[in-house]
Amino acid sequence: MEFEPRDAGLHKPEARMLGDGAVAQIFALQNLGWSIRKIAREVGLSRNTVRDWVRGGPDRSYGNGSRAGLLDRYYFWIQNQFNAGVRNADVLRQELEAIGVSVSLRTVERALRPFRQSYERAEQATVRFETPPGKQMQVDFGEKWLQIGGVRQKRYVFVATLGYSRRCYIEISGSLRQRDWIMGIERAFQHFEGVPEILLTDNAKPLVDRRKAGIPVFHPEFDAFCRHWGTVPRACQPFRAKTKGKVERSVGYAKGNALGREGWESDEALDEHLVWWMLNVADTRIHGTTGERPIDRFPAEKAALRPMGNHPSYLRVRHLSRTVAADGRIDVDTNRYSVPPQFIGATLEVTIEADTIQVFCQDQVIAEHPVHPGRRQVIEDPGHVVSFTNGIARVGKPGEIRRPLSHYAAIVGGEAW
Repeated sequence: MEFEPRDAGLHKPEARMLGDGAVAQIFALQNLGWSIRKIAREVGLSRNTVRDWVRGGPDRSYGNGSRAGLLDRYYFWIQNQFNAGVRNADVLRQELEAIGVSVSLRTVERALRPFRQSYERAEQATVRFETPPGKQMQVDFGEKWLQIGGVRQKRYVFVATLGYSRRCYIEISGSLRQRDWIMGIERAFQHFEGVPEILLTDNAKPLVDRRKAGIPVFHPEFDAFCRHWGTVPRACQPFRAKTKGKVERSVGYAKGNALGREGWESDEALDEHLVWWMLNVADTRIHGTTGERPIDRFPAEKAALRPMGNHPSYLRVRHLSRTVAADGRIDVDTNRYSVPPQFIGATLEVTIEADTIQVFCQDQVIAEHPVHPGRRQVIEDPGHVVSFTNGIARVGKPGEIRRPLSHYAAIVGGEAW
């Protein structure tokens, strides 16, 4: 959401002399090298008017002598900075100095005041968004340091919250890779025994590749996952985390309640505790907003969720296509796995089933590795290294061929929803 001041303080100079936005646009477009004719067409003014303002320069008088007027020409620049999260007056003053504008801190504070007031009004006017049963599930990760096995370690807390019942699913992860997001979401589906219509996320890089004209472009792998399960991905607007406030509150609740104790003997003990906590605490508490227990509201929600049936896990078998780099490795989820060197430059089929990666050439397995849990690691098969070093091609014997690709097609079975 963008915030625009309605009060006195920082004034749009064009509000007094021209139409809304015109003057600031004139000089912004002039700085981009636009012609008078092109600027006039863009802002809807005559060429003479645009030429008059350009000749007068950005420092011409706007008709009042207010100190805030010193920053009038930077109205839209300040608005963009504010909407991007730069809301501290001194930080903004330093940003202004960096572009050659020297003003006092009080001048910047006066300029920011109307934006802050608009922001506060918008926050106070936020209407709680309630969703019908089965409509939406919100997902997010939090971060927390925990004592596990006597060692202080950083863990990531995955939380999925159903929009209507407020039932939540929680698990702990050691990283924030795309695979961790997908595994968490899929296990949440299993926990709730159904799939919601909409999956609401933040703008995490493993999920949202970029934004185009303000519209999120989801990562192809995450988009394929959502299509596999028949749910529609949605990303909240940047800097508007309240869009997914249900899960934001659930993350804080889980970190403070489920993970509030001193420590655990092992990761397994922590996982067991979270299962107990979800069923005996989170599900049975009286929710502060609904005034009901999530478990009591869940039957209506479950009836509206899409049943999972016998639909196979997305992670059970993933099919990828990878080109072997000059160092004899392929990239999978940021890690690099070796293949026999004679395949350098070839495009090979890769399958990921459970915790195993297999690389195929014409239906023959030419490399196999365990899935590495880390990021940006190199995983070598000693046989591949020897082959590469000695220039000897070591291709598996016929008896070493595992399974043809048709085997995995049979496992997946059918088409995605």
